[in-house]
Parts: sequence; C-alpha cells; structure tokens
Amino acid sequence: MNANTILKSRWSTASFGDTADTSPMELSALGAHLELCQKAHGRLFSLQCAAQTMHGFVVGRFVTTVVVVALLIGVLSFVL
Repeated sequence: MNANTILKSRWSTASFGDTADTSPMELSALGAHLELCQKAHGRLFSLQCAAQTMHGFVVGRFVTTVVVVALLIGVLSFVL
C-alpha cells in the first residue's frame, strides 16, 4: 500500500466552471410546474386529501376494517 496516495474529489457542478445561474428554459419549466400545482389545489382538493387519508388508514388496517364492518352489519341486522 502506498500511504502517500491522495484521493482527488470526483465531485463537479453542472455549471462547468461558470457561475451558477438559471436559464430561461429552467425558469419556464418552473413556471409551468407552479401553474400545475396551483390548478391541483382546486375546489375538491380538501376532499381528495380526506379520501387519500381514509384510503391510507383502511389499507394499513385492512383485516381490522373488514372485521369491524362485518360486526356492524351483524349488529344492524339484529336491530333492524
């Protein structure tokens, strides 16, 4: 082993030695992305968030949810 080996950094930037700056194409893509994000937060956004939360809850506890629904149906069938 050579103890005098110096490891050079392989890291480089995308600016290729120039100053980092945004190009007009990058700004245009960012503007289009922000416009899509604004449209996504429309009137039904809160309803969509609630549905995704419920879906995540049910999927994570599928067997428990099925048992609870079956018990509710059984209890309601005796009451009604």
